[in-house]
Amino acid sequence: MSFGIALNVLALGYFKYTDFLIDNVNAIFHTKAPRMNIALPLAISFFTFQQIAYLVDCYKRLVKDYDFLSYALFVSFFPQLIAGPIVAHYEMMPQFIKKANLVKNYKNILHGIILFNIGLFKKAVIADTFAQYATLGFDVLPSLTFWGGWFSSLSYTTQIYFDFSGYCDMATGCALLFNIRLPVNFDSPYKALNIQDFWRRWHITLSRFLRDYLYIPLGGSRKGELRTYANIFTIFVIGGLWHGAAWTFVVWGCLHGLANMVYRLWKKTGHTLGKAVAWFITFNFINITWVFFRAKSFTDAKKVLSAMIDFSSLNSSSGKAQPFWRIMLFLTDFHIKSNTFYALLLIIALCTVLPNSLKVSERLMNISGRNRLYFSVALAVFSVFLLAKMIIVPYSEFIYFNF
Repeated sequence: MSFGIALNVLALGYFKYTDFLIDNVNAIFHTKAPRMNIALPLAISFFTFQQIAYLVDCYKRLVKDYDFLSYALFVSFFPQLIAGPIVAHYEMMPQFIKKANLVKNYKNILHGIILFNIGLFKKAVIADTFAQYATLGFDVLPSLTFWGGWFSSLSYTTQIYFDFSGYCDMATGCALLFNIRLPVNFDSPYKALNIQDFWRRWHITLSRFLRDYLYIPLGGSRKGELRTYANIFTIFVIGGLWHGAAWTFVVWGCLHGLANMVYRLWKKTGHTLGKAVAWFITFNFINITWVFFRAKSFTDAKKVLSAMIDFSSLNSSSGKAQPFWRIMLFLTDFHIKSNTFYALLLIIALCTVLPNSLKVSERLMNISGRNRLYFSVALAVFSVFLLAKMIIVPYSEFIYFNF
């Protein structure tokens, strides 16, 4: 087991972190070793974790005997291969060999098409729209005002939400076409009232993997308070580094690790906050830490974060504060009208109240009678519209493709 895990980790380290290591060695020892510019195999972060989990479960005698072809299908099943969810053998392999799944199931096909279209809408219409504003704020503009900083950060907060949830919907929808049900990986995380709740809702299968195959083997909460906090911090640092070979990802992981430690201490005091206050604190912490996740360098992160607390930029050249309606009427950093900013705030608000995609798709599945015919026609037209948009309007790759 140790040998198998080592091979997987070394392969991941070689392809994903070699240049990161070279850059840091050069910076520390003032050397000039050239970068190797190794091409990153698609989905290596995801199938590496799945293979490690499989090896550990085999060692624990939790895996039944499966032939190599079944194992290869488990590792390379394309709907979830590129960006998750990180699936376990016990929830996938029994579905692959189930005879009932080898025939067409029109109910699953319809459900899959509905979910796929919901995900494609999230990605092509919402995520890619706000990706332009995030890119402008983080990568293009040399400086930002207060409103520009907040619009940049909230744009990325919206982009990554709909980009990743859109992918999860599309992956789940694709799998349903083959009668395969993937585990839930995204459950309205911006509804979270604390940081622990957020990680129970965001990338659920990654949290499960880190808990089962890292946190618990390290001792979990069984070896005293100090060790517990050390284990919590460790898994979030590793989780941050897993997302990308950059110190900004490490800082993002450290901040979430510290937040989970603070929340654990807070719970021990027995105090509670009102739901509105708890949501406000949690959401703003997530929004601020996304800045490190998005920024290509600490300089870019500093630019956005500094703007977000630059209250002096609210003043006009005469030193008098501008009226609120004038600030909202025209955001000069982005040359967009106030309705775009209002739309951003509305979308974030909807994320906190609307049901998740699975619940929406299940309700749509229950449409019956003549309404089902109308719905089918509308769904077909909607599909053509989304495909046409992707052909006509440039679109960006999924954020988690990079990991």
